[in-house]
Amino acid sequence: MSENLLQADPARPLPPEVDRRRTFAIISHPDAGKTTLTEKLLLFGGAIQLAGAVKARGAQRRGAHSDWMKVERERGISVGTSVMTYDYGDNTFNLLDTPGHEDFSEDTYRTLTAVDSAVMVLDAAKGIEAQTLKLFEVCRLRNVPIITFINKLDRESRDPFELLEEIEEKLALSVTPASWPIGTGRHFKGCYDLFKDQLILLERSKGERPDEGETCKGVDDPKLDELLPADTLAEFREGVEMARGLCPEFDLKEYLGGHQTPVYFGSAINNFGVRELLEGVGQLAPPPRPQLASERMVQPSDPKVSGFVFKIQANMDPRHRDRIAFVRLASGHFKRGLKMKQIRTGKTLNIHNPLLFLAQDRELAEEAWAGDVIGIPNHGNLHLGDSLTEGEELHFKGLPAFAPELLQKVRPKDPMKAKHLGRALQQLAEEGAARVFKPMMGADWIVGVVGSLQFDVMADRIRTEYDIPVIFEPTIYFTARWLEADDPAVIKGFVESNRSNVAEDHEGELVFMARNAWHLQDAQDTYPAVRFLATRDGAV
Repeated sequence: MSENLLQADPARPLPPEVDRRRTFAIISHPDAGKTTLTEKLLLFGGAIQLAGAVKARGAQRRGAHSDWMKVERERGISVGTSVMTYDYGDNTFNLLDTPGHEDFSEDTYRTLTAVDSAVMVLDAAKGIEAQTLKLFEVCRLRNVPIITFINKLDRESRDPFELLEEIEEKLALSVTPASWPIGTGRHFKGCYDLFKDQLILLERSKGERPDEGETCKGVDDPKLDELLPADTLAEFREGVEMARGLCPEFDLKEYLGGHQTPVYFGSAINNFGVRELLEGVGQLAPPPRPQLASERMVQPSDPKVSGFVFKIQANMDPRHRDRIAFVRLASGHFKRGLKMKQIRTGKTLNIHNPLLFLAQDRELAEEAWAGDVIGIPNHGNLHLGDSLTEGEELHFKGLPAFAPELLQKVRPKDPMKAKHLGRALQQLAEEGAARVFKPMMGADWIVGVVGSLQFDVMADRIRTEYDIPVIFEPTIYFTARWLEADDPAVIKGFVESNRSNVAEDHEGELVFMARNAWHLQDAQDTYPAVRFLATRDGAV
């Protein structure tokens, strides 16, 4: 996609409320500190009062605010995308915290269709890891501008110049430091804002309120001599001088085009560098960008409301068995009660109870603007990839669906709960948590996932959210491919000849279940008019 298509039409300036929106994702390898950084961004933004606390019935209990699912708290990992909306300074931020574990990367891929920029979190001791690289490539495909945050400077770390060089070489990105660390490990004292040429030296603090600290102007400010040990200060001044000499100046156009990344250093758990990062996202990251539909490019300044479903979440409130469709608004000024057309079905939806989120917590959204993410409660009517408009026929593009790489049978421990299991699997499949297939022959349900940990998480969720203990077992199937052909008669003939290897997914789409790589290749050779799809664009 050409870079200029993703920039707003300069002839149609954004409404002020849209211009102040910053919708971004946080991406990282597991254990880089992403969830802690998310907490601290919310803390600085005033969205929560105590980092790491979720208020429940008046009491404060420890646990990550963005990791609200029971299975997430038990395992200490993020398995779903959380949406958090809050204000800071002149901006409204829509922060989408993505799963860090690679087994849940499909949820992250979908989330990246709904954001305008990303913050990439790296561990200062490890640099770029495998999952970071994968997620970066997804960002690159979509020309998503990236700000980098190098975290955990309070621990033993690699040399900052070595880290910058690795980003430049592995990601083919121009790098420019936006801040610079003062010492590392036990000697880490804070970060210096190179863009503002000032130091805000914070006390190490894990408490309720980030300290304002000491403000110094310029690296030669005499106050630094009073605040910092002489050896740390000398090393810091030398590092800043080298960084300014070796790295290119920040170029906003290069950053917005996805060619340059400003790099912030810090320690999220100690509040170092978080304010600078948050202000950087507000000042540098783009406002809502145009969204591509099959029919045209939809501008955020378009007056009519439109949007697309990029995530479905079941059982956010287990008491009500609700399903929330997360909708990225692409254009217009949404107001509660608005009637919108669901393009896939042609039905009109009267949206009475739209929601804004702080992870699991929610409130009614009286209004929202292009760039915002709203939740629409529904009972399975809305699907991933659905386009919603005020009437115009638009089919938003680019929401990916991937063929699963691992397949297993699933059955309830209590055979009497087989019908209930079918409903539970259908709901979880609508979320995109996994692929669920019902073979044309046999009574088994087949579950397909990208990573093996998803089986454990699904078993946990089915047990805790639906009260159905289940057993996952090996299956004869190796992989699944969606079937497509220009002539419906070709598909019909294929199905008749291969009924024992054909299933339907949760949306009723036909799928070929191959027993091994040779079986898949043989089917492709025998039926050249049939397309066996490993990925599908979720535009509907």
